Amino acid sequence: MSRWLTKRNFMVVLFLLILVLIAIFILPVSIPIILALLTALLFEPLVKLTELKFKCKRKVSVISVYIFIVAMLAIIIYYTVTSLIGRIIQFTKDAPEYLNKLSGVWIDFQNKIFLYTSGLPEDVVKSMQNGFNDILNSFRDSLLSFFNSEKIVSLASEIPNFLVSLIVFMIALFLFMLELPELKAMVFRHLTMDTAKKVRYMTVKLNSVIFGFMKAQLLVSFIILAVAFVGLLFIAPKYALIMSIVIWIIDVIPILGSIIVLAPWALYQFVSGDIAMGTKLTILAIVLLVIRRTIEPKVMGNQIGLSPLPTLIGMFIGLKLFGVLGFFIGPMIVILFNTAREAGIIKLNFKI
Repeated sequence: MSRWLTKRNFMVVLFLLILVLIAIFILPVSIPIILALLTALLFEPLVKLTELKFKCKRKVSVISVYIFIVAMLAIIIYYTVTSLIGRIIQFTKDAPEYLNKLSGVWIDFQNKIFLYTSGLPEDVVKSMQNGFNDILNSFRDSLLSFFNSEKIVSLASEIPNFLVSLIVFMIALFLFMLELPELKAMVFRHLTMDTAKKVRYMTVKLNSVIFGFMKAQLLVSFIILAVAFVGLLFIAPKYALIMSIVIWIIDVIPILGSIIVLAPWALYQFVSGDIAMGTKLTILAIVLLVIRRTIEPKVMGNQIGLSPLPTLIGMFIGLKLFGVLGFFIGPMIVILFNTAREAGIIKLNFKI
């Protein structure tokens, strides 16, 4: 028993306890800083390429790349916000027309029900009418609870927190990009030669894996964009381009994705009486969902060196533990574990 009570084992246990405490208490409130560090690591090759290509100092290279990142982020936010505001304004203008159409559809639907049930007993007719009224009331209550003032106020109250996190992210990103070599040197000073060699191997491997992960996400998203555009060309040519782009952007959301756009659209077509178009939109939604759930693990597995099964398991568990970000964190943890095992940092040479 005493052979386990060594100084080295004590330090390992203490280090693991510190990591657990950090994961529980510090990581949840440090997401902007962690994302800034990961982004700095992601853009480090671009900084080095700029430094080498233009033969400039690191500070000039960092400032150039940072300005490029800020410009791209500003353009994306500007066009997203302006497009969203424009859509909201247009929706408020068209809302009365949509409500009139829905009222007409509901009146026509009631007339059809009255026509089809004219020969049925009065109790059956009343029961059917009560059932439809219950469905409508439930739908109305769901809408009211979704758009209630408390949720809107709660959402609005998160905007200042988001802005603070964004500012912290941008400042931390610049500082990390500037001081990344010093941080790496500081870390390697506390490592032995053998451990430093393993960590360098892990760093190179993770860099290639991260780029493979991004490449896989882009490849799958472009497949979704192409299929959505071709499908909408046959279903609704007038809205094919804009709606396929909206679906492409929304499809990043795990599990739901394109269903968020296509399901309400199909439901509206069914309610308005256009059964054929509603059916086509439903089929397109199912096709896009199947493509995302079948192709994504395979493509991602090929790009990042994981088989589809661990990739899918990592995505699902990450999603359950960390929410939307876990969809990306899960596979990264699996990759980190595999890389550490290949480098010899983690050894699993045991038999039961």
